[in-house]
Amino acid sequence: MDEQPAKPRASDAPRKDGPPVISLVQRGNLKSLESTLRKQWRLGQNIVLCWSADERGLLVLFVPHYFLGNYCAHPGDDGSDNEHFVRQLISGNRRKNREELFAIAERLDVAPSFIKLDTALTEEPAVQDAVEQLIKRYGISYVDCRGVLLFDIAEFSLFTPFEQASQLNSLSYSMNSAYNKLQGKGVDINFARTTTGDGYYVWNRDTGLHASQDLFTFLLLVVADNAVARAASRGNTVPVIRCAYHAGSHYELYQAEGVNPTVFSYIVGDVTIDLARMVDLARPHQVLVGNFSAQVQREDGRVEPVQAPAFVKHCSQALATVEGIQLSGKSIVSMRCALTGEGEAGERRAARRFRVTDKHGLSRTAYNLELNIEFADGELQLGLAGDNLALEDGPGEELTEARRQPAASVDQSIEDLASLLRSLPRDTRPND
Repeated sequence: MDEQPAKPRASDAPRKDGPPVISLVQRGNLKSLESTLRKQWRLGQNIVLCWSADERGLLVLFVPHYFLGNYCAHPGDDGSDNEHFVRQLISGNRRKNREELFAIAERLDVAPSFIKLDTALTEEPAVQDAVEQLIKRYGISYVDCRGVLLFDIAEFSLFTPFEQASQLNSLSYSMNSAYNKLQGKGVDINFARTTTGDGYYVWNRDTGLHASQDLFTFLLLVVADNAVARAASRGNTVPVIRCAYHAGSHYELYQAEGVNPTVFSYIVGDVTIDLARMVDLARPHQVLVGNFSAQVQREDGRVEPVQAPAFVKHCSQALATVEGIQLSGKSIVSMRCALTGEGEAGERRAARRFRVTDKHGLSRTAYNLELNIEFADGELQLGLAGDNLALEDGPGEELTEARRQPAASVDQSIEDLASLLRSLPRDTRPND
């Protein structure tokens, strides 16, 4: 089935309007609501599940932090799956109508709490969104499927503390730089990140149809920015990275900072576990793509579920977005990416897979991503080329510790780029 480039999105236009204005009265309501939630939260002892609007304030369901684990450990009285029920409850918007909230309270055998406000909350989207964000900060959320990245710095423990700090800062700057460049093209990625110590998990807070595709484009630009920065740097200040893209389920939490929950969340779940296992056995410079399914929007507006190879092809055909973006003073003429094995001569045209087996003996299927960036005066090949992997048909060759070797071809490509950059003015910044 042929795929067409995605249609331009209305959201692709640069955003000129500022954030919606919330009235002083409603801001007072939100401040009062947060104060009450903080008291009931009790340093993390309780969490919020859902809420319902009331003419005098709102109704909220609080439970102890250990309640959900105990509740999900057993089937419901009617034999239903309690864990499935809880996942649905803490997915998406937390607002329920009055009847729904009391039905949930009855099933959980907990009593709703009433929070009185000076005036009723309005139905303005900005106010309702603000309440949702407050509720989620004092609770726990579940996302059934979301694209997530993992950037990992190779051989991180072998560097001095100063070099480690420099490399983490450089990788962080590459992400900020990629965000800024894409925003200039009308692609506004509402990305969040949490550190792993030697890298970062990154995800898009937005969950629309284009959120996963935008995050994939973000991955490619970060990899490119990091490569250009290394080509123009000296010493061990810019890291060699290995990274992976995967989509799956996870929980989202807000950790306590002092006596308040932070405004920044972190995630944990199947998708983060899979990413960690994949990257743990990846080679330096390698870019992996997990075996997942996602939804894409076709040119005619149809929304279809696709597997990872079709998702990557769909994203690659929409990379005209990055054309003209500058990396260290050089404009990108074109960018292309493909999974190893796609389009090869002969009978084998499907993406070639390999198996990642972790320390627990559990196996996962992954794909190897290759990236080509064309500049006016040269090309840059990133990722590991397929001839360095010797992948096979079927389940694929197993990736083990013994196969983690430096990629000479990638290093040579970076060295070639460094030669191109020597002609730039001295004051050109490596990550610009």
